[in-house]
Amino acid sequence: MALAENLVIVFVAGLITALATGIGALPFFFVDDFSDRWNVGLWGIASGIMVTVSVFGLVDEGLAYASSGFPTLMVGGLLTGVVLVEVSDRILGSVDVGTSADRHGEDEHDREYEYDHERAEPNETRANGAGYGRDGPPIEATVFAEGDLRKLVLILGILTIHSFPEGVAIGVSFAELGLDGGMSILGLSIPLLAVFITVAISIHNIPEGTAIAIPMRTMGLSKWRMVGAAIFSSLPQPIGAVIAFVFVSWAEAFLPFGFGFAAGAMVYLVVTEFIPEALETGADLPNRGRHELLIGFGAGVVAMLPVLFV
Repeated sequence: MALAENLVIVFVAGLITALATGIGALPFFFVDDFSDRWNVGLWGIASGIMVTVSVFGLVDEGLAYASSGFPTLMVGGLLTGVVLVEVSDRILGSVDVGTSADRHGEDEHDREYEYDHERAEPNETRANGAGYGRDGPPIEATVFAEGDLRKLVLILGILTIHSFPEGVAIGVSFAELGLDGGMSILGLSIPLLAVFITVAISIHNIPEGTAIAIPMRTMGLSKWRMVGAAIFSSLPQPIGAVIAFVFVSWAEAFLPFGFGFAAGAMVYLVVTEFIPEALETGADLPNRGRHELLIGFGAGVVAMLPVLFV
């Protein structure tokens, strides 16, 4: 199969995961509020799915590709993934997208919102579902609400760093695209691991979309704008998927590094962002929502157990 066709397939897989983020905003077409119990459960499901596919899918595959002896490349990838997530978090936390004073020149429609600070917690600012110790709504939600093209480009560039690990996971999982033993989809042999990773990241993106949409609803923005902002936050994923696929296709020896990188980054995201986000969301629930989190986590693990047989 020609390289161009392979790239299209990988890009489409990444695009599917990005579009899935918009699903997280769809409930607001039908309801005005989202229960904390349901939200915590979603974070739990996403966490269970990501840990399972990372450990039993990506790490296992990385070990299979690694040469005999200590898997140096894969361990190096694990550590690099952790570092990238931490660095991107710090960068996002330091970004200043301006205040309402900077928006006086906008037309009435674009400044027809005001964030409800009485409902905001001290660490409520999010970017793709993560908290960064700033007051107010998610940074991408704020910028998308303003419609400032320069700021949108800036935030998209920063989010590229933050969403890159998910894109890498998709890209490296397609390393065996076209080879025998995959799942036949539209006459193409798609690696089973790639199917699991694409589904897993799509599901994991849904609560992230919800986390972005909730404060945008408070701002009074339109429902379709919430969907657009959610999808916007994950647009770098198909780009990262294509870059990672091209890299491992040309340098197969680095596949263990790629698998380790994606696994390390995603497990670190679960530990430092997903679980804390779930516990913060469930702060008013009995036992801070730990029961809902554990039930969701268990459901996510069970849903991805078939990856053990890939």
